Amino acid sequence: MKFLRFFSTFPQPHSPCARMLWAVIACVIATLLAWPWRDFLDPANTAMLYLLAVAVVAARAGKGAAIAAALLGTALLDFFFIQPRFTFTVGDVQYAVTLAVMFAVALIIGNLTQGLQREKEAAQERERQSNALYQLASQLAGALTLEQIEGMTRRFLHETQSCQSQLLMRHGEEMSPVIPGQTPLSGKPYYAVKAALQQGAAQATLDGALHWLILPLHDTPQARGVLVLSFYDVGLLGNERRPLFKAIAALVAASVERLHFVEIAQQAQLQMTDERLRNSILSALSHDIRTPLTVLYGMADTLAQSALPQALHEMADAMRQQTFRLNSMASNLLDMAKLRAGDIRLNLEWQPVEEVIGASIKLLGPALAQHPVSVVLPADMPLLRFDAVLMERVLCNLLENAAKYAAPGSSIRIAVRADQKFAHLSVCNEGSQFPIDRLERLFELFERGDIESNVPGVGLGLAICRSIVSAHGGSIYADNDAGACVTFTLTLGEPPVIETEDEYE
Repeated sequence: MKFLRFFSTFPQPHSPCARMLWAVIACVIATLLAWPWRDFLDPANTAMLYLLAVAVVAARAGKGAAIAAALLGTALLDFFFIQPRFTFTVGDVQYAVTLAVMFAVALIIGNLTQGLQREKEAAQERERQSNALYQLASQLAGALTLEQIEGMTRRFLHETQSCQSQLLMRHGEEMSPVIPGQTPLSGKPYYAVKAALQQGAAQATLDGALHWLILPLHDTPQARGVLVLSFYDVGLLGNERRPLFKAIAALVAASVERLHFVEIAQQAQLQMTDERLRNSILSALSHDIRTPLTVLYGMADTLAQSALPQALHEMADAMRQQTFRLNSMASNLLDMAKLRAGDIRLNLEWQPVEEVIGASIKLLGPALAQHPVSVVLPADMPLLRFDAVLMERVLCNLLENAAKYAAPGSSIRIAVRADQKFAHLSVCNEGSQFPIDRLERLFELFERGDIESNVPGVGLGLAICRSIVSAHGGSIYADNDAGACVTFTLTLGEPPVIETEDEYE
């Protein structure tokens, strides 16, 4: 083995002539070493030197040179060491068997040695690739931007694979380079990029003398981008290099995903901070404002009930109404701050929904004076489990909104229905409509159905409704099917059995 390792230090020949020269030199050296011992060694033992020469040639010069060395070694053994010498005539039949066996063994040794050499080279190549991938992964782990990922990948591929690369990211239906100013792809490479994204698989194409390999950053059609490789050596498209390129694309994809989720986490952290700050401000403002508003409302109510001239009486009544409206807004702000902070405790009880509907209508008597209210309720409506105070707040907000945006004299309808799992409660008015493009945003903080409306409000009523309904495990949505309608759901569950008086007797 040490002898073979010594020969492995010599540079490997590449040209056919150099390989044949290795075969000739190895056989000549074996002949020169064996010639002084021609009278003492049996030809079968001398053949071992030629087998060693064949093994050396196979390790360094390849299979073709090993076959040539086997043929030449067999001929030299016959010519110099088998009687009669210096002829190719075999005087004894057993020597003919020796030559045949030597030739066969030489071929086998050459093939085995060549196979071991290929496995060794493949193992060394895999080791180099693994080390290179480890270095690339280490570099990409510290990348903070897509530009850094693109630059690291491009340098790595240029230095280790002698090819050019470009990182393209998806923006809707189009692909754009990460580095601004790079020439966009066109022709066959462009269509190969489209195919790679649609199929989620690597695509290879030829454009002139330049070979292209398109690698999606994920094996799915939803890849965030592609890694584009270009090179002149067609050997890089072989099956031996494909796993390496796919591994590089996987590393790039993992780095891109990491940056994406880091960005999402940062945005979520900023949103949480903003929400916390906003809730704190809302809570502080609403709490500090409610006390002076209550005092002002009391003073305005006292003035309105006093014996004043008509003009002053109307002014005092207007002050009382505006103060009441401000107090309601401050209450909404405080409630919203509590709900957003999770400071809500539900007092859930089984109770009929018609009671909370009636209480809400009675509470909003003055606001509903110009709007007749109709209630559609099934006769067999079961009991529902909810917090009566909070559910009354939901219905009051919905009824107040319906009254504010409905035309004077138009009716408001409350409809209740039940299916197998949920109870659906709807509050609708006639004539008005929600903006179609804002149906989902109506329940966000400070969102109003009509931004340009002169109707007073800050856009908290529906947001409070959604928070309360969500705390009950339900959902809420708006539509324009029968006027401007807001519908929320409550889980039916299994209400307790109510025993009649006859069952006690």
